This record gives sequence, structure tokens and C-alpha cells, in this order.
Amino acid sequence: MSYIEGFVIAVPTANKQKFIDHANLGDGVFIDHGATRIVECWQEDVPRGKTTDFFGAVQARDDESMVFSWIEWPDKPTRQAFSERMGEIMASDERFSPEKNPMPFDGARMIHGGFEPIVEQGKPTRGSYIQGFVVPVPEANKEAYRKMAEEVWDSFATHGALRVVEAWQDDVPQGKQTDFFRTVKAEGDERIVFAFVEWPSREVCDTAAEQMQSAAPEIIPFDGTRMIFGGFQPVVTLGD
Repeated sequence: MSYIEGFVIAVPTANKQKFIDHANLGDGVFIDHGATRIVECWQEDVPRGKTTDFFGAVQARDDESMVFSWIEWPDKPTRQAFSERMGEIMASDERFSPEKNPMPFDGARMIHGGFEPIVEQGKPTRGSYIQGFVVPVPEANKEAYRKMAEEVWDSFATHGALRVVEAWQDDVPQGKQTDFFRTVKAEGDERIVFAFVEWPSREVCDTAAEQMQSAAPEIIPFDGTRMIFGGFQPVVTLGD
């Protein structure tokens, strides 16, 4: 299985094209150093939540849009090797230069972390519509969550889903301002799951959601009221 590096970013809506240009240039660095796939997704159908949501996760302002993105590495050691050389690469590669390729968003509010897939089904597809999720799961319920996700995938696939990845917290830092833990108000024994489902289109996804409502599991091994989710359109895809 691959290793997933997940991100949630608040980007000024007016900077959408700047973000795309920045990612198309800068994300190539990760590919050059071993990443197999990078997908940057722009908000399309992201609801406001009563308890938690993507907007609160990164303290988004009214003029900002959500980006849900991830980097797929072949394994954790490849990602670690890149991380260990980050300082050197930032100093030597102009694609990471803040002067020549400045970030068009507030990096201090970006949240990120490394995750180990526990469910990975289907095949990646360019141009797919993305459902993104961040879920707080009690550590003791890891196997119950994995089994539930496998069972739900069968239903997703029947309704047209192309791929699902459910990735368990591995290297997720505590942040000074924002982080994945605060995103879902995680409690002491809970771990973060970063997950996404790829669909052929939003229409297929929305139809599936309507048809699957009655088939939802009666018991779920986490607090669903603190899960955050939303629909996103890829704006940059590099790699396989």
C-alpha cells in the first residue's frame, strides 16, 4: 500500500488560478523525489457543519475556498527521505522559492499529516470527482472501522465509485494554530482518519448518496457528528 500525505488549505477564492499555477510548478518537486501521484482539489459541495466542518478546520475567512489535497508516496521511507532533505531542496530548487513561486495562501493555517492506508480499493482515475473526509476514531476501534470501511466500499462500488482510500494517522503533528486534531475536536484516545472516495462525476456521487441513505450502517465505530466531509473537483493532478 502507498503512504498518504494529506492537506487541507484555505485559499482566497480570487487566487484560484494562482493556486493552480503554484501547484503545477511546485508539486513537480515531489514527483521528482519519488511521489507517485498528487491531487489538488477545489471546493465544490462543502457544507457548513453544526459542530465541525472544513471551514473551521483552517479558520477560513468568507473570501476563502477549501482545498483538499494529498500526495501519494510508494511507501513511508520514500516520504521520510524527502522530508529529511526538505531544507536542502527548498534552498536549491526554484520551484520552492518563495520569491519565484510564492504561496497564494496563508501557509500558517494549512493542516497536514502522514497517514497509513488501512483500506485501499479501486483504481485512481484522472478527472474524478472527490469526496473528502476527516474522521476521529477511537484507537481501540481501528479494526472495527477498517471492517466497516471495507463493507461500505462494496456499496460504493456498486453505485459507481472508482476508488476509496481510508488512511490511519501515522505522522500527524500538533499545530500552533490549526491541525487535524482540532479539526474534528479529537479526544485523547482518538486517532485521525484521512479518507477520500473517487467518483466518475458529481452527478454519480449525488445519486449514489441518495440511494445509499437507507443502507447506512446502524452502528458506526466513531462519533459521526464530528466527522467533516465535502465534495471537491480536482484542479491539479500529477503522476499516475
